[in-house]
Amino acid sequence: MNQDLTQQWLTEIQVLKEQMAGLQSDRDAAWESAQKWRKLYNTEAEQRRTDAQLSQQAIASLKADLHKLQGFEVETIAVTPVTAIQQEIEQLKSVEDLQAKLIAVIKERDRLLQALKTEQDNHAQTRNSLTTALGDAIDSLTRERAGRAEGEK
Repeated sequence: MNQDLTQQWLTEIQVLKEQMAGLQSDRDAAWESAQKWRKLYNTEAEQRRTDAQLSQQAIASLKADLHKLQGFEVETIAVTPVTAIQQEIEQLKSVEDLQAKLIAVIKERDRLLQALKTEQDNHAQTRNSLTTALGDAIDSLTRERAGRAEGEK
């Protein structure tokens, strides 16, 4: 009888060890999955930040060009004897040329502003999608663990 009881305990211990190993494996897999999603999110976020920064630089450059064309001195433009902007302005021979150039610059600015807005919207959508996916993965893992815990009882 003692031997049967000992065998029962040994069997129970073995079952518990196997369950523990399975749970540890599941935990490790969930951790790796979370790491993968975190890396993907960070990569996407960095790309969006880079794109936004490039767009902001382009907008700042266009604003500086626009102000220069309107006769305002912008601090961000270095004062040099002959800059590319000055050379371009010198090529404008009439008010009509200046107006045409200004219209082109304003159109380009509007296009870049729209592109920036689109990038910002895309970034927000990507962030929400990745956050939702990560949350779903964690919820799924939590439910799976809870299910296993209920099954063990």
